Amino acid sequence: MAGVVDDQANTVFVGGGGPGHASAQSLLLKYANRHGLIAGATGTGKTVTLQTLAESLSLAGVPVFLSDVKGDLAGLSRPGAADGPLHGPFSERAAQIGLDLDYQAFPVTFWDVWGQAGHPVRTTPADMGPLLLSRLMGLTDAQEGVMNIAFRVADEQGLALLDLKDLQAMLVWVGQNAADLSLKYGNVSPASVGAIQRALLVLENQGGDRLFGEPALELSDIIRQDASGKGMINILAADRLMQSPRLYATFLLWLLSELFEQLPEVGDPDRPRIAFFFDEAHLLFDDAPKALIDKVEQVARLIRSKGVSVWFISQNPADIPDAVLGQLGNRIQHALRAFTAKDQKALRMAAENYRANPDFDTAQAIQQVGTGEAVTSLLEAKGVPGIAQRTLIRPPFSRIGPVNDAERAQVMDASPMALKYGQALDRESAHEILARRAAEAAKASETDALFDMTRSEYRNARRYQPRAEAGEQGEGGRPARGRASRSDSIVETFGKSLARQLGTKSGQAIVRGVLGSLFRGR
Repeated sequence: MAGVVDDQANTVFVGGGGPGHASAQSLLLKYANRHGLIAGATGTGKTVTLQTLAESLSLAGVPVFLSDVKGDLAGLSRPGAADGPLHGPFSERAAQIGLDLDYQAFPVTFWDVWGQAGHPVRTTPADMGPLLLSRLMGLTDAQEGVMNIAFRVADEQGLALLDLKDLQAMLVWVGQNAADLSLKYGNVSPASVGAIQRALLVLENQGGDRLFGEPALELSDIIRQDASGKGMINILAADRLMQSPRLYATFLLWLLSELFEQLPEVGDPDRPRIAFFFDEAHLLFDDAPKALIDKVEQVARLIRSKGVSVWFISQNPADIPDAVLGQLGNRIQHALRAFTAKDQKALRMAAENYRANPDFDTAQAIQQVGTGEAVTSLLEAKGVPGIAQRTLIRPPFSRIGPVNDAERAQVMDASPMALKYGQALDRESAHEILARRAAEAAKASETDALFDMTRSEYRNARRYQPRAEAGEQGEGGRPARGRASRSDSIVETFGKSLARQLGTKSGQAIVRGVLGSLFRGR
């Protein structure tokens, strides 16, 4: 029997063997970054196939990032059991395809947007950018334009957008200064600002306040190996995240974009730098605007030169746009059911995407394969698509199914990511800076109002000051005390006004400032 990884041939074993099946089907690591597709109806074995591919890539030293939609993939952190209920069928399958059944656990890091089933995974609005945020909130073109203005102004004024509070405060400032900004950047309507704020409130209620913040996820923490050289398998807990499908799809697309923007070009490596599995891929493309689909196509087309392998998992290949589907050279097609005319059309289209095998009809084979079987087409030498083959997928080495809370906590406590990402940070950013500016402006306005009121009362006192009594005359018949009385009355009035002001907080602040300067002078 053979192992999964053939270091000399630089391949990983996928499956094969048995009557009517290919003798062996292996994935060439050199062409693994040409991307792949795992498709099939519910219950046909897509999740187990994903699990076995993640194991094989990890054994080859390739880190993996995948989303765990149902909680089943957490079993990668525990070894399979020789006394388990599936050991018998697994042993039989392993003997049939010529594989050593080596039960073992794999290095796993759990991640969770809510920070409950894994370490908190965060990003910042600045990192995600206005395009993905607009997609996340379903904004119109006009509202997306206002969002772009907010990001542009924040960048020009050095206002960091690190969490939702920062973005909300920035939009308030944009609304307050709409007239000035419209002259430079284009129309900024209060209606658009209000609509964006409402969308942010909905996003916050869905858990967006947990997604945005610091410390933000660093790519180096998912692209790593353990001490034995196995690639780290990063599992995103997505069972709760799936309840907000727009948030789920946008987060994973952001992660792909970060890999594309940050990783250097590596040309044509002998194996991927990281493998990325996008489960429930149809959520990425449902009702997506053309600009977003173009972005996904661009990433899928170009990211392979960065050494990133992307696998889309969905029920039907028709869920994937043709422009993206054309980039997926490695394909594993589990059974499709054709109960309606629409299903039959989708089946024929799926079969046409494979290089025909003269030994069987591909469309019939896709309907006939059982659970754990698939029609596969893996890239061969020089990147040529392989002929379609009926393949028995190899059994996994790790546990099939979820882990309990104690087992999950044990893995999380042993991870160095617990210390790095466990505590959220709140640095000074746009929210704090704009709040400080507003407070300083209000204080200056209050001080100006104080002195304006004092000057007004002084003028009024001089205007209505009564003349000296007629009987009080000095030399030459002039009023003896008129000027002094008037001056005394002015001083008295000013003093009363000042006394009233000293009773206020602003007045007290002025006195403290004056006295402080006197004492410092001494």
